[in-house]
Amino acid sequence: MKQVQKILFPIDFAANFETLVPWVETFAAKFDATVYVLFVAQDLAHFASFYVPHGNIEDFQQQAIDSAKKKMAAVAQEFSKKFSKLETRVELGTPADKILAFAQNEKIDMVIMGVHGRTGIDRMIFGSVANKVVKNASCPVLAVHP
Repeated sequence: MKQVQKILFPIDFAANFETLVPWVETFAAKFDATVYVLFVAQDLAHFASFYVPHGNIEDFQQQAIDSAKKKMAAVAQEFSKKFSKLETRVELGTPADKILAFAQNEKIDMVIMGVHGRTGIDRMIFGSVANKVVKNASCPVLAVHP
């Protein structure tokens, strides 16, 4: 059986991400794996080409990152009770690209993530992060509809 030593659990702080925790707990306990919880704040730099004062976008983005770090600290405190080996990260970029790069750089053995089932304009604007990760990851991906 393949050993899973590192599990990546990308989250978006949506209210339902906690419904995925039992899946992560099951695999982490089975393999005594390290769980990496990752939040990727969307990089808004490409919106600077619109007529929006650049400083406002940078300020907004920095506030979003600061807020995400505070939320991640709370998640880390809560998850430290569930996972004996836990690391958390907040990064800036395109979520699917950052998740894939993180999995590659950290030699992740498995990704466990939620899917939202976006359609229409939401899917056009945001795309399907899970779909891109499933198609391009170099490790198995468990995509769960919360």
